[in-house]
Amino acid sequence: MPCPDCDLVIGRHVSFPATRHSVVLGATSGDPDARRRAFATLVEAYWRPVYKYLRLKWHASPEEAEDLTQGFFARAFEKDFFGSYDSGKARFRTFLRTCLDGFVANERKAAGRLKRGGGIQLVPLDFQTAEGELRQHDVAVAADMDEYFEREWARSLFSIAVERLRAHYAASGRGKYFEVFERYDLEASASGEKVTYAELAHQLRLNATDVTNYLAAARRQFRALVLEQLRAVTASDEEFRDEARRLLGVDV
Repeated sequence: MPCPDCDLVIGRHVSFPATRHSVVLGATSGDPDARRRAFATLVEAYWRPVYKYLRLKWHASPEEAEDLTQGFFARAFEKDFFGSYDSGKARFRTFLRTCLDGFVANERKAAGRLKRGGGIQLVPLDFQTAEGELRQHDVAVAADMDEYFEREWARSLFSIAVERLRAHYAASGRGKYFEVFERYDLEASASGEKVTYAELAHQLRLNATDVTNYLAAARRQFRALVLEQLRAVTASDEEFRDEARRLLGVDV
């Protein structure tokens, strides 16, 4: 699956630190603070695809989908849904979606779903933005909800990396790097209207060499951020390598 939000030139092999910081494993930690931090990262990565999946597969209204999304993650945190996950049997997102389906079926059967996450707020959730994305994206081909969930999970992963890239360059005072990346790889790719390096240099008052260098640096940093996020939300090295190959076409 290619990056849903950008058209990147990516090498076939990428070196990456061997240290693993898997929040999938951290979500079952005996340390309450570590467990909450790990869970917050999982929610950040998965809440958008969960919300959209509920809207489409379960035909939930926006209000019900909001309640179910927050209720699911709150219940998963309280009841340690993910403690039984076995990375040797399935990808984590497949396991999570199975847990989600079971949760929604039980909630609807009982007609007593948790309201607004039962008072637990792990991360702020911008449901209005997610709803807007749902209207914009092509869901006509979403008959295969497994495929749709995977596509939205990838979109969420890349979106998080984009925002972290923006913050990285803003904090370092190199906003032009992100602006070049945004204009060339995000906006132009989304519109289908490719801009040349010379045109972009003129628009941003840079020279063409700067555009080339800034874009190359931003792409490397973006790729590293995607891999960092991917490493966090996968449970094994094998899963991480498979996902990196599938999403980015790289060997790590």
